[in-house]
Amino acid sequence: MSANRYVLLVVHTGRAEAIAAAAEACVGLSSAGITPVMTGGDLLECAKHVSPVWAQVRELDVAGLVSAGEAIAAGDLELVMVLGGDGTILKAAELVREQQVPLLGVNLGRVGFLAEVEREDLTETVRRIVAFDYIVKERLTLDVAVVVKGKETYRSWALNEATVEKSARERMLEVVIEIDRRPLSSFGCDGIVMSTPTGSTAYSFSAGGPVVWPSVEALLLTPLSAHALFARPMVVNPNSLMAVEVMRSSAGTGVLWCDGRRTHELPPGARVEVRRSQKPVRIARLHDAPFTDRLVKKFALPVVGWRGPERNPEPYQN
Repeated sequence: MSANRYVLLVVHTGRAEAIAAAAEACVGLSSAGITPVMTGGDLLECAKHVSPVWAQVRELDVAGLVSAGEAIAAGDLELVMVLGGDGTILKAAELVREQQVPLLGVNLGRVGFLAEVEREDLTETVRRIVAFDYIVKERLTLDVAVVVKGKETYRSWALNEATVEKSARERMLEVVIEIDRRPLSSFGCDGIVMSTPTGSTAYSFSAGGPVVWPSVEALLLTPLSAHALFARPMVVNPNSLMAVEVMRSSAGTGVLWCDGRRTHELPPGARVEVRRSQKPVRIARLHDAPFTDRLVKKFALPVVGWRGPERNPEPYQN
């Protein structure tokens, strides 16, 4: 890492509120001697909102070719500050995947499970970044491979989930599920979600999967609209190999989605293998609060009437 301090801002440029928040963050970081950085695409979109603040921002060299010292390499980054929702955080995670730079999310979306703070806390968040006053947690991720006729044809990764889905609405996808190289069941379905504990509150949750605490090391498999007697969500060993094969007899073809961002076509006979990755994603936190409190806050769960033990009277912040 460089002796200078660089913080990458990843912005949901489709939201004026996010761009305004990014400008405020840039001013705060710059005044503290930290150089704000953006990708060329984000910087171009933000600069359309005319403001002198964007002249202070350096550009991230996503190609890895630093030209005349003008661009900042990902390895020089201290932190990634994400202004948007969980989708923007997934975008940021993809940018710094190899360097494993910590991500700190400012929620400008709806639920924002991965985000750490809300928009109104932005000034305090910048102050905490300047003071190195944050902790970093590691989140389990997935390695994903597609094998066709015994040869690997595609490789990717996921923080939330890898999903095998039918590619045509009118045709069911026939699959075989396998755990640790042993067949478990075969059936027709709309798809299969293979997720991490982080992803348990995302697509898997919408499909009826369980909520798994991020500190639990496990993998999840959740069928989508399966035509089968045994098609329940499953929690398996974190070191297991999960696999889904598109049956050669399947009338429909499939498609693989990784975090809803990276996709690959799956012909009949294709096999998708998912296992734990050796590269976690690092999430920066300002508050080491219980995950139970995060669930209650994000889902607005009713807890009226609770009479638990005495606790710190200060309100839960996030």
